[in-house]
Parts: sequence; structure tokens; C-alpha cells
Amino acid sequence: MAYWETAHTIPGQPHFMLEWARQRQAADKVVCSRTLAEPRSVRTRIELEFDPDAVRRLKADAERYISVDGPELEAQAIGAGLVDEFQMIVCPAVVGGGKRFFPDHVRLNLELVEERRFRKGVIVLRYAVQGAARGLTLK
Repeated sequence: MAYWETAHTIPGQPHFMLEWARQRQAADKVVCSRTLAEPRSVRTRIELEFDPDAVRRLKADAERYISVDGPELEAQAIGAGLVDEFQMIVCPAVVGGGKRFFPDHVRLNLELVEERRFRKGVIVLRYAVQGAARGLTLK
């Protein structure tokens, strides 16, 4: 997340990267980590464990969407039934490895609610989880 603190200062950034940087800088962030002692970005606090009940309270009080990033944390949020929407960015590159987007043994009914195409083949897909309340998005 520290990258987004200065991403806007890198010359030649496309408009969408500048917008993402602005959004990340303005957001309050919670990092679940057992190894970080101090936050590395502003408006950030550290939590040692993922607490589904705390996220439920956060969702109930939120005025905006909440985003969860990172495969392990996402898997815990999916398993706790907290995810209402998935946002996937599909890039036309094969890397041959990495962590899976969905954890094992997940069964969800999804509805495509938005599709945006960008130059060079990048596509952003937004899916709503059928039967879920709105508020928590995985990116």
C-alpha cells in the first residue's frame, strides 16, 4: 500500500493509475499483519488478526464500499460470507504462477454487473454475489 502514497509523482502515469492513487491516499486502511509493527502508509492501522465480526460492524457503519485486497485475507472474507461483490482486472499476460483468486471449495452464484474494456486488452469485470448485502468488494 505504501506504493500508492507516491504513485502520483511517477512521470508518465496513466490517468487511471493517478485516480487509483488518489483513492488509496484518501481511504482509511486496516492492514491485517502479524509481522508489521508500524503502518507504512498514512491513514492506516495494523490489526493482528482478521476479525469477521469487526468487519461486519465496519460494513454496517460504512458510508462507502469497503475493499479487501490480498489472497489470504480475501479467502477469510469469502469464507465468512462477507463478500458482496468481486472486481477482477484481467490483463492479457500469462505469468504461469501465483495465488488463486478464489479459495478451494467456494461455491458462489455471481451476476455480471459491469464490464469495462481498456486499451491493450485490459478488462475490468464486476460481479455481484447473488443473495448478498452490498458493501464489501474484492479487487
